[in-house]
Amino acid sequence: MGISEIIKDYDRNKLTIGTIGSHSALNILRGAKDLGFNTLCVCEKKSKITYDRFDVADKFIVVEDYEEILKNQNIKKLKKNNTILVPHGSFNAYLGQKVLDLAVPYFGNREILTWETDREKQRKWLKKANIKLPETYEDPSEIGDNLVIAKFPGAKGGKGYFIADSEESFHEKADEMQKKGHITEKEKENIHLQDYIIGVNAYPQFFRSILEDEVELLGMDRRYESTVDSIGKIPAQVQEEIKPNPTYTVTGNFPMTLRESLLSELFRMGDNVVDVSSNISEPGLIGPFCLETVFTEDLEVYTFEISARIVAGSNVGIGGSPYAYTKYGKNMYMGKRIAKEIKEAVKQNKLTKILS
Repeated sequence: MGISEIIKDYDRNKLTIGTIGSHSALNILRGAKDLGFNTLCVCEKKSKITYDRFDVADKFIVVEDYEEILKNQNIKKLKKNNTILVPHGSFNAYLGQKVLDLAVPYFGNREILTWETDREKQRKWLKKANIKLPETYEDPSEIGDNLVIAKFPGAKGGKGYFIADSEESFHEKADEMQKKGHITEKEKENIHLQDYIIGVNAYPQFFRSILEDEVELLGMDRRYESTVDSIGKIPAQVQEEIKPNPTYTVTGNFPMTLRESLLSELFRMGDNVVDVSSNISEPGLIGPFCLETVFTEDLEVYTFEISARIVAGSNVGIGGSPYAYTKYGKNMYMGKRIAKEIKEAVKQNKLTKILS
């Protein structure tokens, strides 16, 4: 049964916005409640306390493992509650390609998520959009004297990522990351090597509105990554002695605003990415996406990844993003913007245009 057929059986006056209890669920569920929707959280027992204490979920489906969301009994519960699922990074991390088999209406274009999780397809997409990208390498033997960052498949939040400047240092650090349990042997075989661009990282958060036919910039953040961002607290002499091999596990985010003269380039990039996405899978990107960028000292902007859904960095904008405020006035943020699009789609009888 297609999504349009499922939606026909929904009570559109009693829609529920649901998501997995992780990543940016507080953002999504709070935004849904602000716009008057019922809310549902699929979470593990150990995580339920978070959504209880913030009082953002009207109903829960408690699971042992997030793949249980695919079970018929849980699909029935979601449909019974007229649920529209809103994806975030944990959908990639825990479900991967299985998200295509999730027989529940889903905000956004789920086909596009398969491009996010495949780095080669992602690179092809961004190149077509005329986005400046770092060079990549197929094998550690190609590193030479270049400074590269080693990344691994899936939404790992930077865990296990490391910098290498030679084939020898790559193998030494990869083995250490494996011994620490940060990466697996299989992940080592599917490594992604990319030039490390020295500059300032910025993560602009966009929203592509199908209904308004516009790409909006709603926020921007930087990440706090352990252990690489805390290594500066260790004196250089001690670093020489212990020879740390820091990784990039994201522990949090903080807000950022960009020089205003640089914003026009971000809008160009966002528009181009959306235009190409329409050719990849009609109608292309729907709702939130993020370009993960770095600005060099010459103010060149490189993009090293795209996230084709809400990102955790948008959490810093709940109730307070300067870009969302400039566009909408007070109290607009990504979770609420998602709910606004769904509410307007119901009003215009265009739900099937924003769901897949």
